[in-house]
Amino acid sequence: MLKRADQGIAIDAIDGSRGWRRARGEAALSDVHRTISVQGTNVRRLAAFLGPGYLVAVGYMDPGNWATSLAGGSKFGYTLLVVALISNVMAIVLQALCARLAIASGRDLAQACRDAYPRWAAYPLWAAAEFAIIATDIAEVIGTAIGLNLLFNIPLEIGVLLTALDVFLILYLQRIGFRYLEALIITLLGVIAACFAVQIALANPEWGPLIRGFAPTTEIVTNPDMLYLAMGIIGATVMPHNLYLHSAIVQTRAYGHTTPEKRQALKFATIDSTVALMFALVINASILILAAASFYKAGQTDVVELGQAQALLHPLLGSAIAPTLFGIALLCCGLNSTVTATLAGQAVMEGFLDIRLPPWLRRLTTRAIAIIPAAGVTIFYGAQETGKLLILTQVILSLQLPFAVVPLVQFTADRAKMGSLTSPKWLTAFAGLIAAFIIALNAKLIWDQVVG
Repeated sequence: MLKRADQGIAIDAIDGSRGWRRARGEAALSDVHRTISVQGTNVRRLAAFLGPGYLVAVGYMDPGNWATSLAGGSKFGYTLLVVALISNVMAIVLQALCARLAIASGRDLAQACRDAYPRWAAYPLWAAAEFAIIATDIAEVIGTAIGLNLLFNIPLEIGVLLTALDVFLILYLQRIGFRYLEALIITLLGVIAACFAVQIALANPEWGPLIRGFAPTTEIVTNPDMLYLAMGIIGATVMPHNLYLHSAIVQTRAYGHTTPEKRQALKFATIDSTVALMFALVINASILILAAASFYKAGQTDVVELGQAQALLHPLLGSAIAPTLFGIALLCCGLNSTVTATLAGQAVMEGFLDIRLPPWLRRLTTRAIAIIPAAGVTIFYGAQETGKLLILTQVILSLQLPFAVVPLVQFTADRAKMGSLTSPKWLTAFAGLIAAFIIALNAKLIWDQVVG
């Protein structure tokens, strides 16, 4: 007869096979699955878990965020800062659920959808996820190409093609160790933060209106133009592909299978993602603050294009270094984002379709699925329409969010699937409110666009 504690450990050890209709199949990102050791003191264990959150945080400051934040800041000043804050809170809660799902069940979100739903439901969810990744890739390909153009005068079309090479960087870094990939991402994030710190200092924002920008206002919902940009900010922050990505890469850690080990892993993974996302909020808000303090203040209320923004920084801020820093930060954001989008594409394809291909072929396949339409759209529209296209891609992400958020909330609230790590009722209720809020805003946005 097992004691209560032993029963809990025994039950949790097989939680990964309970409550799911089909076998799990190959592990998430199998070539790096459980490759990072989690040993030693609590401090060492926490350090071992630091990394996945920063890969996820990259998506919250990608070129799509730049476009929505620049447009929002130049047109409405600091008003939409509250949207960035609310979006970040939503992202923290949802990413914590992603870590909970992965650690409790051993599945990423894509695998969970494949196992829990019939094919007629799972395949449309896969299609929605792929569509979201393509929209993400369009933004990231454009951002990287514009960054290359601003810094090195490389034509946009050639820059788009160069972004395809990131898949080989991923293959190399993962071959020598997933930690090297995380180190590259964190280093580039540090460069981005330094660039914005200097630009914000040069812009000298008005701190009173800035602080008031974090207070909510009904105008965001009642003004269709403001709501459109607000939904773009939400889509750019709570990105659907990031939910699939985090639930996969948290499993690169070799945490144990017992209840105490899983609980500790969940605590450390949640700390990692929360700290990283707070850092992402600082960068995301900095983009909007820079636009408000430079463009809105000078009466330039129609700044949408990234190249246009860079060109205006020199005369408005009176510093020749500001445009260069803007270009460096944009290029770093684009490079970071294309790397994580490629990983997300692999997790989605493997999870939903359970494909079994060599790692290099899987990455090339998933990258091609996303980058070919992204490159085509970018080249077709050209440099003059990239800003509007970037904002549209982020709104598309917002419309795709419910297809990832609703299953995530459903799975993490199911005791048959999650065992003792089932989400507390208050967390499920909060996440449910987030899902309802996103759906309601999407419905309002669609109504405004149809009626308008």
